[in-house]
Amino acid sequence: MMKDLAELIRTRRSVRTYDGNALSDVHRQLIEEYIKDIPNPFGIPVEFVLLDAKEHGLSSPVLAGDRLYVAGMVDKKPYADVAFGYSFEKLVLYAWSLGVGTVWIGGTMKRELFERAAGLKDGRMMPCVSPLGYPAEKKSLKEVMMRKGVGADSRIPADRLFFDGVWDRVLTPAADVSDALEAVHLAPSAVNKQPWRIVFKDGAYHFYEKKDRGYDRENTGDLQKIDVGIALCHFVMTMEDAGKTCEVSVCDPGIAVPVDVEYIASVRW
Repeated sequence: MMKDLAELIRTRRSVRTYDGNALSDVHRQLIEEYIKDIPNPFGIPVEFVLLDAKEHGLSSPVLAGDRLYVAGMVDKKPYADVAFGYSFEKLVLYAWSLGVGTVWIGGTMKRELFERAAGLKDGRMMPCVSPLGYPAEKKSLKEVMMRKGVGADSRIPADRLFFDGVWDRVLTPAADVSDALEAVHLAPSAVNKQPWRIVFKDGAYHFYEKKDRGYDRENTGDLQKIDVGIALCHFVMTMEDAGKTCEVSVCDPGIAVPVDVEYIASVRW
């Protein structure tokens, strides 16, 4: 388990301005070892590869000082999006524990260049990539404006995210789960949509996707399912950090939900 997990989740931010220096040999070796096997509760392998920006001509208009990228690839199958989000977020948190910054990049890049560099094969998808580098001392104006534009530091109130027994009944969390729900509350998401919802019922925490249009794409997966995978990762890692052994299942509890909501997974211990 990562040291000071709660602090990592609380302090981690998307980094778009890097200092332009290469990763140290030690940090690169640690990350290369870590990405060999990053498990997720769905047993769907996510393959990670490191890509040199200069060697492959890779860049993104929203970044500055980027030299190295990590790309993640997964087979196209049910729950691949959720598994991808879960495993990639574990990497993001591990990198941050080393002082290495990241930011999820899904659209602001020349995707064909990244897919070619990563060796993407038929039947697989590469939903997102991230730079890996040391944050610059000062954010670029471009980064400041992007964070302001998506409201990166704001969050949907918890009483609109976490429910008790039925949809929209506000959950008062038990003491042993409050930290995990706060970790979910702080999770990153595409343009800060925070599409996860949780209903506590019959001793389990049931995760749902609150859908917005335009995020489900045939060749790159459902970005909001990836976001739910990130939230699920924060929840499970926090509970396990507190000594709980979590069981993740995909048996829909049959709770009545709005038409734009889809059941994803359940956690109990």
